Amino acid sequence: MQNLFKNPFYRSSSLIILLFFTGWGIWWSFFQIWLTNTLGFSGAEVGTIYSFNSAVTLVLMFVYGAIQDKLGIKRTLLIICAILQMLLGPFFSWVYAPLLHSRFYLGTILGSLYLSFAFLAASPTFEALTERFSRRYGFEYGQARAWGSFGYAVAALAAGFLFTVNPNLVFWSSSAIATVLLLILLFDKPARHPEVLAKYVDKEENEKEKTGPSFKEILSVFKMKALWQIVIYIILSWTFYTVFDQQMFPQFFTQFFATKAAGQQMYGILNSAEVFLEAIMMACVPWVMKKVGVRKTLLLGIIIMVVRIGGCGLVTNPFGVSLIKLLHAPETALFALGLFRYFTLHFDTKVSATLYMVGYQIAAQVGQIIFSTPLGDLRDHIGYSHTFLVISGIVAIAGIYATFILKKDNQDVNGQPLDRD
Repeated sequence: MQNLFKNPFYRSSSLIILLFFTGWGIWWSFFQIWLTNTLGFSGAEVGTIYSFNSAVTLVLMFVYGAIQDKLGIKRTLLIICAILQMLLGPFFSWVYAPLLHSRFYLGTILGSLYLSFAFLAASPTFEALTERFSRRYGFEYGQARAWGSFGYAVAALAAGFLFTVNPNLVFWSSSAIATVLLLILLFDKPARHPEVLAKYVDKEENEKEKTGPSFKEILSVFKMKALWQIVIYIILSWTFYTVFDQQMFPQFFTQFFATKAAGQQMYGILNSAEVFLEAIMMACVPWVMKKVGVRKTLLLGIIIMVVRIGGCGLVTNPFGVSLIKLLHAPETALFALGLFRYFTLHFDTKVSATLYMVGYQIAAQVGQIIFSTPLGDLRDHIGYSHTFLVISGIVAIAGIYATFILKKDNQDVNGQPLDRD
């Protein structure tokens, strides 16, 4: 680890991903609670807001992925996103909240545009660029991504206290963090030092991605049968998990407490503990993949996902629900890092950002567009527990499907081979 910190590309990538997820987590972890408890919207209305967010993000992710693949390791797109993130406090306080109350659909559309450009499509772009840096400059992506989870955990903990004082504080804090992120993106550039570049660059990876993919190569990903099989898998698994975790679980957890304020504060603490564990798991999963392989890592992740969602539908006390919530840590790390490595193992790494956007993020957004509102309605009619059991059953079906479509690690290796221990 000490030698890892000597790598300036690792330090720079880790700091950038840390600041982005800190600035995102400080408000996103309480977004659903803000919509329901602060603004008073129903499950169906919250589902509509999430569906609009997903619809815009769906289109924008492909655009961001294609642009970043053309840019290679340039940070231009990230700088634009950071500038937009600085506007979060003013936007939520003076534009978004008033519009949602006075003209719901206008506020929903405007909010989906801003949130998608600034955060929702930016998140996988930050991740994709960090992964590209990791391959080119000699460090594990998971070890850098772990700092993002750490930042999110700290942010969620702080948000639990800030939100109970004044909900707007979380949005303005995000703007302040984005300002620091912008300065780092502008001025921290280790690649400008030739001697540093020569010491850490992987010449083979550098040569492989010396010329960016053509637009034809980027569009060719839509013709890949193997990619569409993954898309179906993501829609049936990660989509339903995201709806459960973001749209339902926060309010579900807070209802166990006597007051909303107490529930929100405890949710912030629990969320922080879970994401701290996630940060540890992010650092450990690269080692797990080398031991058991990428395919088994993904299958293990979906097994934990089924247990976590179904467990929340069966347990009826806050202590039990809290313990089950902590399963989010290994599940997210195994699933997310495993899928990213699956793409770079079986597909051409030149279009890794586009593949990640289309195969993972866009697929999840399509699912949210389709299922957010119906699942919100279902929750309104049959309650949280029964809805969680329905979602768990669907994800279990996705796990069975995955055993048939996921390739073995030594099959069709068109990207970076996996070094097994």
